Amino acid sequence: MKVGIIADTHDRLPFIDEAVQRLNREEVGLVLHAGDYIAPFVTAHFKPLKAKMIGVFGNNDAEKELLQRKFGDMGAQVRGKFAEVKVGGLKMALLHGEEIELLDSVVNTNYYDVVVYGHTHQAESRKEDRTLVLNPGEVCGYLSGRATIVVLDTQTMDVRMIQLSVSDA
Repeated sequence: MKVGIIADTHDRLPFIDEAVQRLNREEVGLVLHAGDYIAPFVTAHFKPLKAKMIGVFGNNDAEKELLQRKFGDMGAQVRGKFAEVKVGGLKMALLHGEEIELLDSVVNTNYYDVVVYGHTHQAESRKEDRTLVLNPGEVCGYLSGRATIVVLDTQTMDVRMIQLSVSDA
């Protein structure tokens, strides 16, 4: 299965629209969102997503109950600050990553095959012992100047960092 991985969308609507379109073109079966949606009005921009979506909250998310409800109404899940996801025989951890000690602990347990986080706005793919650690960077492009997502093939473990080309309307 192909899994789309995104984070730090930060209300930047044209960039969210482009990320959703690209994930649909990639035919991902699942999208993991590592938090920082910001406000509930963004949920409408995820409606065209053809894949199931599981997310967690980031440190900048407001109106969390409303975000959860609005995503839930469209079949997506925002599970809180942490989610354990099993996909294609892989155990995956999903968290925002602002708590560095917690992130390091989750990575260093070697319990998870894949750990997905955001927060830093810097795209990263690295191996720590047996654990693949992925940060998709930022969809919003605010801090790095690059809007990025990741597509992970759970069978081959191939990781593709994809830079979005968006004109901010």
